Amino acid sequence: MGRINEFFIRHAWASIVLGVVVASVVTWVLFGGNPVTTVVRTCLYSAAGVGFMLSRRRKEKRAAGGSMDRLVGVEQRLRAGETPSDPEDRRIMRDIVERRLHQTRNRVPALVFLALLFAGITVLTGFTASPFRTVGLAVFGVVFLGWMIWNSNRQTRRLRTMRDALRGGDQAPTAARPADGPPVHPAA
Repeated sequence: MGRINEFFIRHAWASIVLGVVVASVVTWVLFGGNPVTTVVRTCLYSAAGVGFMLSRRRKEKRAAGGSMDRLVGVEQRLRAGETPSDPEDRRIMRDIVERRLHQTRNRVPALVFLALLFAGITVLTGFTASPFRTVGLAVFGVVFLGWMIWNSNRQTRRLRTMRDALRGGDQAPTAARPADGPPVHPAA
């Protein structure tokens, strides 16, 4: 799995192609129609998401020192939960972790909005389409939202754990406790 993750980190085009293909297949299965127009329509709808992803990737690469190898290394350490020991790597990891935590600060309202959006679209589809499409869209919505919530919680937990580990390693101890007495505070 690590090699697949590294491949998708290094090659943004592969993530884009895979996303458009999966979205096209899901759209075509749920709503039918001509497969070519479905792919074209999905590509047009995906343009904003692709632009956002490429912009974010460029900023993270810049924060990692401008090197894709360094960004891949940071990403692998973050996934494994390894705290870097080199001061420069710690600074880069801290910058990326803080950036990602800042970007995800509104994740709960966004997930609630997404759930309401899926529910509304499913209800409206139930009024206008066949039961097969309605049930298909409902199942897709439940599975997709379940995965989004699970993945969001997992990523946030990883980022917070790494932030705490990076902060814990940077702070000097303020008090030492001898085995048989009260804490001894260092002189200021």
